[in-house]
Amino acid sequence: MPTATRTARETLAAFHDAMRAKDADALADLYAPDGVHEFPFPFPGFPERYVGREEVRAGYGATWGATPLRVREVRATAVHQSEEPGVVVGEHVVVVEHSAGGTFSVPGLLVLHVRDGFITLARDYMDGLSVTRARGAGEG
Repeated sequence: MPTATRTARETLAAFHDAMRAKDADALADLYAPDGVHEFPFPFPGFPERYVGREEVRAGYGATWGATPLRVREVRATAVHQSEEPGVVVGEHVVVVEHSAGGTFSVPGLLVLHVRDGFITLARDYMDGLSVTRARGAGEG
């Protein structure tokens, strides 16, 4: 379980680690019990938000468990510390590999609001078209 001493930047790094490992438990444990994860640019197959740590755990567990995609690498292109304490913005490119073959890049932006070492709000802006293309690469 996270500690109150973890900074917003450290939380962002732990978030990326959980993505690489497809570890929904590790990801969910980064959230406050009532933390919210929003997808402001929703696309087919994803909800608009998860509310609460356990919904994050269940949602990511189901998604990561069912997907033919594996995160090969998270390239953090920039990290911006907000003037607001506990808010960090991470720009990244996620390199995913499809089980049927092929590698795809999915650019994204993650805004984390962290209080007492836990995520209270995550706003996840990812390129849904790239995800949709990557998910369908093994079909046909």
